[in-house]
Amino acid sequence: MFDGRRQPVEIAPQVAQALANGAPVVALESALVTHGLPRPANLRVARRLESAVQEEGGVPATIALLEGIAHVGLSPAQLERLAGESAPAKVSLRDLPAV
Repeated sequence: MFDGRRQPVEIAPQVAQALANGAPVVALESALVTHGLPRPANLRVARRLESAVQEEGGVPATIALLEGIAHVGLSPAQLERLAGESAPAKVSLRDLPAV
C-alpha cells in the first residue's frame, strides 16, 4: 500500500534512461505472465519477449503491480517472482484502492 514515502509508480532505471534519451520503449503486459500461460512456459515466453524487444533496439518495460506499487520495467528477479505466483490477483483500475 502507498505509505507516502514511496512513489506510487516505479520506473526501472533502464526504462527511465531510454525515455530520457528518446529511445524506443515497448510496454509488455504482465497478464501474459500471470494468467495467460502455465508455468514454467510463462517465464520462458516473458524472457523471450523481452529479448526480442532488445534485439530490435528497444527497451522492454513489463508493467506489473507489486506490493501496491506500479512498476514500469521489471528486474529479472521481479519477473521470476511474478511468474512463480500461485494465485496472482488480476487487477483493473477499479481494484487499485484495494491492492
